[in-house]
Amino acid sequence: MSSNWPAVQAVLENADVPDIVKGLFRQHYEKLCSGTESYIRESEIQPVSDVVDAETLPPSMQDAGRAGLDSVAVLKLNGGLGTSMGLEGPKSLLPVRGEDSFLSFILRQAEQLSVPLVLMNSFSTATQTDEAIAALGDLDVEVISFLQHQVPKIDAKTLEPAVWPADPSMQWCPPGHGDIYAALVTSGTLERLLKEGRRYLFVSNADNLGATLDLSILGHFIESGKSFLMEVADRTAADRKGGHLARRGDGQLLLREKAQCHDEEEGQFQDITKHRYFNTNNLWIDLVALSEFLQSNDGVVSLPTITNRKTVDPKDPSSTPVYQLETAMGAAIEVLPNTDAIRVPRSRFAPVKTTGDLIAVRSDAYEVREDYSVGLIAQRNGVPPHVALNDRYFKKISDLDQRFDDTPSLRSCETLNVSGNLKLSSGITIQGTASLVGGETPATVPAGTYEGEQTFG
Repeated sequence: MSSNWPAVQAVLENADVPDIVKGLFRQHYEKLCSGTESYIRESEIQPVSDVVDAETLPPSMQDAGRAGLDSVAVLKLNGGLGTSMGLEGPKSLLPVRGEDSFLSFILRQAEQLSVPLVLMNSFSTATQTDEAIAALGDLDVEVISFLQHQVPKIDAKTLEPAVWPADPSMQWCPPGHGDIYAALVTSGTLERLLKEGRRYLFVSNADNLGATLDLSILGHFIESGKSFLMEVADRTAADRKGGHLARRGDGQLLLREKAQCHDEEEGQFQDITKHRYFNTNNLWIDLVALSEFLQSNDGVVSLPTITNRKTVDPKDPSSTPVYQLETAMGAAIEVLPNTDAIRVPRSRFAPVKTTGDLIAVRSDAYEVREDYSVGLIAQRNGVPPHVALNDRYFKKISDLDQRFDDTPSLRSCETLNVSGNLKLSSGITIQGTASLVGGETPATVPAGTYEGEQTFG
């Protein structure tokens, strides 16, 4: 494919994109044009089976973590919109327990630990997030916000910047959360944190309420002397398509994402008995080590290219096919020196990606703890209920408001499947595995206890 870099460069310069980001984007763009395979082949990697288990850390690690609180900050990736659930604003503002949102829990957690909260916003989330924080008003927590960058989508046919006059904002996309390293630098946030004596940074997604600052893991990270630590969890059938941990031939750990898997090897990629651990996207970074690495590498962390094939308007499959060139922040495990991974319990990975996930977290299977973390009740033994709601009737938040009079009791639920044109009354309890099945005609599920398959209407 023939490079059209001058056209891409002109768009980047017109948008005043920082030089660091332009340089990184050029690497990914030229790799795309060269046709160089961006796959990570099975023959190049080995499975991983020998990571430290956070559940076996000695009690002394918690003491070490508590002693190191003055040198840590918490960063949340807050660039996501809840568009898949029908929201128009930041996903972190979605109420998850009563009136409390992801953001309000995150703020209270940081306040209780007396650590700075750092937010990496997108252009779509910054203003509303700032307004929401100001509205809370009474929290004693230092909040540091910065923006992730934007890069152009690339027309798959011409390899020029995509053009979409109907909505020019669609011509741009974030360069993946791997942009965190460049954005920390260009925003001045890295320098600010180091000046404040904050050497260690815990990073996670804003919609993952399981990702709290764990003192034992912090203590382990500090005492290990590692530059970077990735939290991984055991893969289940539900995680087959997520990025997994592996090793290169020389023993170096790496992260392989689904987009880096060749179609011929998808079966091996999804083999959870072979590749046992997935990336929770909870990361620990030594900012001193990161700063030293940046000084020695022209100010950049050069991560593997992830080429996503989409349409310029993701809601319109007939719109122009484009490439979105992205990177994953977890891929730094292969690039930074002296990196490692740690196995954590599944409870530290509880993202809310669907309305079914939201119903589960709103239910009595979860509780709000004294430290403002939201976690599974002890009875669940670390296993969340799985809630699958039919997209046709339950995909959006507004659907939940109309179709659930109250959140069902899921304390003893393993799996809940809801399909059809149903409305759920208050006073519903789910035991074990249950399927509530309706048809096209509206029907109501009355109060009661349900197990097995029940048909309504």
